[in-house]
Amino acid sequence: MTTFEQIFQAIKADEQNKTFTAQGIDPLYFVHENARICLIGQAPGRIAQEKHQYWDDPSGDRLRAWMGIDRETFYHSDRIAIVPMDFYFPGKGKSGDLPPRKGFAQKWHPMLFEKMPQLDLIVLIGQYAQKYYLHLDTSQKSTAVVKNFQHYLPLYFPLVHPSPRNNIWLAKNPWFEPEVLPVLKEKVSERLKKQA
Repeated sequence: MTTFEQIFQAIKADEQNKTFTAQGIDPLYFVHENARICLIGQAPGRIAQEKHQYWDDPSGDRLRAWMGIDRETFYHSDRIAIVPMDFYFPGKGKSGDLPPRKGFAQKWHPMLFEKMPQLDLIVLIGQYAQKYYLHLDTSQKSTAVVKNFQHYLPLYFPLVHPSPRNNIWLAKNPWFEPEVLPVLKEKVSERLKKQA
């Protein structure tokens, strides 16, 4: 049976990732066999990759507040997995980071999820994770997906990205905080209590 460590080494050895491995850059994600919750975002940013620490920025602070958990639980619990759509920083584009590489999640996510049989809440942060896991077409906007989050429960919970760059979106969508976040906190708390 393949172990988490064997998967990690296979990711590093994969031809698609050889440039990163040659520079001593490891894939950035976190998995555990006891995980109940999985967070799926876009990909590590440049600073996250350099620090080898995901969500250690204002976006992460906001995400933890939205989930109703502290840093200790976020980083040191075996109940929360972090599996982005790409485990490496894809580079900068004209208007922000480049998208996750095509085929990356398709190749590695199933192997990792197979080893986390207790997962029963997958938080989809941003459009790339939502389009992939919810099988959305390009005409479906993230705002509508997040507003209709109840439709995707109990397994999937779509969220807008918690970046400060989305402050304008939050101001334009005042329903988000009172309608979505209490349910997210409740779902997260339920999963964490089950494991305790």
